[in-house]
Amino acid sequence: MPFVYRQKVLFQHCDPAGIVFYPRYMEMMNATVEEWFATRLKHSFSMMHGAMQAGVPTAELRVVFSAPSRLGEMLSVSLYLRRLGRSSAALEFVADCEGQVRLTMTSTLVFISFADGRPQPWPERLRRRMEAELEPAPAPDA
Repeated sequence: MPFVYRQKVLFQHCDPAGIVFYPRYMEMMNATVEEWFATRLKHSFSMMHGAMQAGVPTAELRVVFSAPSRLGEMLSVSLYLRRLGRSSAALEFVADCEGQVRLTMTSTLVFISFADGRPQPWPERLRRRMEAELEPAPAPDA
C-alpha cells in the first residue's frame, strides 16, 4: 500500500502562468518523503537531523513530467518503497490530479552520518519499519 500525501498547488509553486515550476515538484516530493518518515515510519527528520546527527540525502533522481499542474489543483502524491539496501532506499513517486498523472519520479536515498558524510546502515528499528513498507515494482508485461 503506497503512502499518499495530498498537496495543494499554491502560488509559491507556480511560474507567472500559474503552472508548477518544475523545481517546486522536487520540494513537493521531498515534503512527501519527510511526511512518510514522520507518520508511517515514526522516524521524523527533526529526530534524525537533531539527536541522531544523520540524514537521507538524494543520491539519484529521475523524473518524467506528463502534464502540467496548475494553481489551486490538489495533487495526490503516492510514494512506494521499491528497494531497501544496507544504507540506501529506492523510492517511486506518482503525482496525479483526479486520476491524471502529472509526474512520475524515482529516487535513491542514502542514510548518512553527519559526522563524516558517509553511508551508514539503516538503524535497526527504522529498517524493520521500512521492510514492512517494501513494495517491489510490478513485473513488466511479457
